[in-house]
Amino acid sequence: MTSIFNDDYSIHFQEQVYTELNAHVAIQQPSTIFVLVDENTMAHCYPYFIARLETTARIEVIEIDAGETYKTIDTCVGVWSALVELGCDRNSLLINLGGGVITDLGGFIGSTIKRGIPFIHVPTSLLAMVDAAIGGKNGVDLGNLKNQIGVINTPIMTLIDVTFLKTMSHRELVNGSIEMFKHGLIADRAYWEDMKENVDYTSTTFAHLVYQSVLIKNEIASSDPLENGARKALNYGHTIGHAIESYCMAHDEEPELLHGEAVAAGILIESFLSMHICGLSQEAYDNIKAWYVGLDLNLSFSLDAITTMLELMKHDKKNVNGEIRFVLLERIGQFKVDVTASEALVRRAFEEL
Repeated sequence: MTSIFNDDYSIHFQEQVYTELNAHVAIQQPSTIFVLVDENTMAHCYPYFIARLETTARIEVIEIDAGETYKTIDTCVGVWSALVELGCDRNSLLINLGGGVITDLGGFIGSTIKRGIPFIHVPTSLLAMVDAAIGGKNGVDLGNLKNQIGVINTPIMTLIDVTFLKTMSHRELVNGSIEMFKHGLIADRAYWEDMKENVDYTSTTFAHLVYQSVLIKNEIASSDPLENGARKALNYGHTIGHAIESYCMAHDEEPELLHGEAVAAGILIESFLSMHICGLSQEAYDNIKAWYVGLDLNLSFSLDAITTMLELMKHDKKNVNGEIRFVLLERIGQFKVDVTASEALVRRAFEEL
């Protein structure tokens, strides 16, 4: 798998991961290397990673609690304080070793401590490999509102070693694969079909599907780094998916959804909108719906819940002048951004769950 080089950062895979990391550390000679982990990656990923890091620099590990609940400014304050107490300076290096919460939060911390220090993402979950660690979006949640506080700032490099996927549960792997399916839906119909046929998470073929997914996201993100146009397509399924995720986080009686699971529901609902607004064919919609049904999520929401979620959508970052804007499909592999939909049609689309 060939490394990907952008103007401001690079992405490396498998055998190149530790070669590139150790070469960078040898050249830059950081004063201290800080490794940000949560309790899961500390137990299951850190020993493997640290055995491959070659350096004489001082290494400090900062561990946070695992889970979206801790992707907050309060957690950042704790990590910022730890960095300062441990002697962080502008020549320090921060390595974010973990899933999407670690890379999102760690990138934000690295971008802001001392007005910015170099940081590297080492994603250990499938979701982080194909989504969170690619493209330079970093940030935290504000209460139950997703990713409201943050910056766009790329790491020095993102290092993808699919060996870490062996530490993940089947549910977490499915969760990450949903973003891969999304990449096919917005950009590459052949990739969408390949994903449906080849989801064997332990195969060499799957490692190459991960690589292709990174290529798709990187191409879109690097073409529009500040999300003024095409990059909005990466939010397909997310306008509604984030509202579902936020609603479930705030209501104990609702199921605890992973990010990808909420996005899958968003994809189904926004595909229904696509059929009624942008001309997505019935055949394509049925294809997407069959995929969603196969996930066996069994979600449904009351009319009151849908009303609350419609209010949550008003905080979506793509909105313009208070008007909810969707990314929708014209066909599988072709998207349209900044589409509006009536509240009545959105409510009807929720019935598809």
